[in-house]
Amino acid sequence: MKLLHRLNDREIPLCLLFNRINHWKSVSLLFAAVSRLGNGVFWYVLIVMLPLIYGATAVQVSLHMGLVGLAGVLIYKWLKTSTERVRPYNHNGDIFQNVAALDQFSFPSGHTLHAVGFTLILLHYYPEWALLVVPFTVLVALSRVILGLHYPSDVLIGAFLGAGLAQGSFCVLSCLF
Repeated sequence: MKLLHRLNDREIPLCLLFNRINHWKSVSLLFAAVSRLGNGVFWYVLIVMLPLIYGATAVQVSLHMGLVGLAGVLIYKWLKTSTERVRPYNHNGDIFQNVAALDQFSFPSGHTLHAVGFTLILLHYYPEWALLVVPFTVLVALSRVILGLHYPSDVLIGAFLGAGLAQGSFCVLSCLF
């Protein structure tokens, strides 16, 4: 995808702007922790806890989230290997990267894809979780650019894909049941 490769130079100034605050130790530690939790820890714990909190009816919600998560992994891994977009810190040596990337390529942001998809599913069933998961999802998305791991377009497309997966899963469920 030559379009993505051409975007690299255009997005680097914005990446550098966001990445500037990663030089502050407290901010860097905060976003590194958010990134680690957004890597799955937060969501896996939540998926397991829902049936413990809400009972047997939440098993369906957990399964719903798990299936969307699996679909998200398949989609973003395929896109990453198909597009081979280099990460911002590999494209520009001025990007400060202090958190290891999970894989080689940047497009799209899998963290953001999953955070948005899981949030939309969770809030469909349990809107009372909004005060916790919406800010967390925003922080996860911001962490990807601040930490120098993704371009803004990676995060935006990840968010659109996550929203599309969640919405598509509701359409599939309504057709099946």
